[in-house]
Amino acid sequence: MHTLIDELKAAVSSPVLEGADITARYQHDWSSETPGVPVAVVRPQSTAELSAILRICNAHAQPVVVQGGLSGLCGGGNPREGEVAISMELLNGIEEIDTASMTMTVRAGTPLQLVQEAAAKAGFVFPLDLGARGTCNIGGNISTNAGGNQVLRFGMTRAFVLGLEVVTADGTVLTSMNKMLKNNAAYDLKHLFIGTEGTLGIVSRAVLRLFPRARSRCSALLALQDFDAVTNVLHRLTADLGGALSAFEVMWSSYYHFITDNVSKIVSPFAERYPLYIIVELEGSDQERDQALFQEALEGVLESGLITDAIIAASEREREGFWLIRDGVAEIGTFIKDTANFDVSVPISVMQPFLADIETALGKALPDCKMLVFGHIADSNLHFICYTGRREDIKRIYEVVYGKVGEYQGSVSAEHGIGVQKKAYLQYSRSVEEVALMKAIKQTLDPENILNRGRVLPD
Repeated sequence: MHTLIDELKAAVSSPVLEGADITARYQHDWSSETPGVPVAVVRPQSTAELSAILRICNAHAQPVVVQGGLSGLCGGGNPREGEVAISMELLNGIEEIDTASMTMTVRAGTPLQLVQEAAAKAGFVFPLDLGARGTCNIGGNISTNAGGNQVLRFGMTRAFVLGLEVVTADGTVLTSMNKMLKNNAAYDLKHLFIGTEGTLGIVSRAVLRLFPRARSRCSALLALQDFDAVTNVLHRLTADLGGALSAFEVMWSSYYHFITDNVSKIVSPFAERYPLYIIVELEGSDQERDQALFQEALEGVLESGLITDAIIAASEREREGFWLIRDGVAEIGTFIKDTANFDVSVPISVMQPFLADIETALGKALPDCKMLVFGHIADSNLHFICYTGRREDIKRIYEVVYGKVGEYQGSVSAEHGIGVQKKAYLQYSRSVEEVALMKAIKQTLDPENILNRGRVLPD
């Protein structure tokens, strides 16, 4: 081991962390999975250093865990026994903004919020957005194909990546920093590394697609009586607002009122309580015209009886108040410990019976289990938190919920990834043949199995 560490120290310009220097930061992500202490933490500052690290580790058959902003929820960044942690925190920075091509070239360790702010300063928008924006890194977003709040209009991370530079397990650097929206020159290899959670290669740099900044934004919080109304409102607003509908976030009363009742400074703008709530947003090019269109569309669904009440944001402060409720999920850990957190997708047409079946099944298995439910919905994504307050119940909750996901032909991971937490349940969303092909690809690109070993794919 000393020979390996000595070689790593010679390969990088920043100190290699060992022993007491490995703080809690490098021992766990945001998940509830078991933390671990790596044998060392190596922090490359360039693609060349990352390549050297992997070349050395591959030669020693030394397993590594890749760490970005450590905001993951599936335990993928938690070190396992005997692993070297490769932290991407120093491989950061924006290299270029090409205003003509509407692209940004960034290093993998760059925080998402910094990417967003740089795009805005240049007069553009980078539409990927999620609650961990200040912590997560763009390399991690790419490796998990992150979703977020604007998938309805812009798509997931995959849609924003034009080019990638990736270092494979043996240290080979694959550079394809493409800036073109159209490029069908044989295989598009970047898709091997987007969403594969660092198991096939480590993203070092990326070319991101930017979009014109919206000149108008209209927001509203709606109250509804049942889920059928939710789907009808989605269809009506999609038709009435066309491609301008940028957000459609649904919160069940269980989640909504838990946040407004417990999180300080977050209050419901409604005087009464309702079964369901939706945040809807339109983004366009003319505030006055779009506001009139938005209001007319909402008046139409109100008159039809699809919604019970509506509040249109009259200021940015009111809009932020709506989103504080939705983003209040980050505060739940303050009030509830030992939760099972779910990020699943099922067809919109079966969401309501799916949730009802889960509630019934959990009631039979664990009568005191509670659920807090919210989701993006329009992109088939549901989030919910289940808990009894007893850590020993978490595994049973997983078994019940993921079994139902399989019954409804859904996905055990809509946007958060698999990591270690969900790999035992991958069978509910991928066939035996699909998993076999994934393992064959892994074997081809990482024959020593050093990259994020024991994650994503079943053993």
